[in-house]
Amino acid sequence: MFVDGVRTPFGRAGEKGQYWNTRADDLVVKAMIGLLERNPQVPKDRIDDVAIAATTQQGDQGLTLGRTAALLAGLPKSVPGFAIDRMCAGAMTSVTTLGSGIAFGAYDLVIAGGVEHMGRHPMGFGADPNPRFLSEKMVAEDALNMGMTAERIHDRFPALTKERSDRFAMRSQHKLAAAYDAGKIQPDLVPVAIRSESGWGLATQDEGMRPQTTMEGLATLKTPFRPHGRVTAGNSSPLTDGATASLLASTDAVKELGLTPKMRMVSFAFAGVEPEIMGLGPVPSTEKALRKAGLSIDDIGLFELNEAFAIQVLSFLDHFGIDDDDPRVNQWGGAIAIGHPLAASGVRLMIQLARQFEEHPEVRYGITAMCVGLGQGGTVIWENPNYDKRAARKG
Repeated sequence: MFVDGVRTPFGRAGEKGQYWNTRADDLVVKAMIGLLERNPQVPKDRIDDVAIAATTQQGDQGLTLGRTAALLAGLPKSVPGFAIDRMCAGAMTSVTTLGSGIAFGAYDLVIAGGVEHMGRHPMGFGADPNPRFLSEKMVAEDALNMGMTAERIHDRFPALTKERSDRFAMRSQHKLAAAYDAGKIQPDLVPVAIRSESGWGLATQDEGMRPQTTMEGLATLKTPFRPHGRVTAGNSSPLTDGATASLLASTDAVKELGLTPKMRMVSFAFAGVEPEIMGLGPVPSTEKALRKAGLSIDDIGLFELNEAFAIQVLSFLDHFGIDDDDPRVNQWGGAIAIGHPLAASGVRLMIQLARQFEEHPEVRYGITAMCVGLGQGGTVIWENPNYDKRAARKG
């Protein structure tokens, strides 16, 4: 059971970003403290394990993050922890790994999340890829250039035009702005104290929002990955810093402690594709998860799809015959507007889906899905505990 989830506001990566002077581990510790404070009926010594993901596990994102963050967040020394790396799907893998442990009977209460400080730790920084990848032509030389992988999806599917990508990106910005105006996002944000040249402050909202985005403005942006290309800063997720944390529990623990679960995990799946077109990964992972759950895409009433690039989401929607502006998809905007701090993003998707489940008792099943660097996709299918058959019939 997904009991609760919180996150820090997401900040722009780099020297001008709000978290430039904030440690990565402090970000995830702040999220964990906020999560525990929201759930005071959960005894800290009952947490069975902590899994925290990061893509670039070095410096203040290294040293077995799950364990160090648990200690820093004030959990008893008896609580173990570990770190996970599945690049963009790190936090998603934290949840599915510990959730599987709950299903197996090894855990009752766990914390799963992720953090990425892309300002301090750019993706792949310090990595030493095996030379065989290139010498034996296992992958293209630019397979780790995520923008190039997005351009290749445009190449493969000419119907997925730049105009469609730009329009999807513009709607993402507008939907997030509307969600903020309606107070949908703020309840699950944990404010973070920040320090800059002007002094101390408080991060209370996502820093990368551009609510004034227009199609005309997007059309003027450069295509940095290829001359006359189609992928721009406007239809891609920005480099981002941030952290997420979630509380998962067994059915027995939910009953014993009087918890109110927000979602039930039905199935999950990860799948591999060619690294050069990693953005297609959520297609086979979703087909696999649906098959394992005995469901079809028509059973899914809400989608939270990570917007690493607009083209990646469009390729998913086209494959499953879903309109670009289908109201079931990313109702409150996505990573193009919010940001994508790699290993943290999976739980951000879950947080938004859980909130939407509360508002939509007519929806029984929802999906969180994302593409993953090096050619993978990840999908989790969730059931809405608020589902009401009568509401579904009226819908």
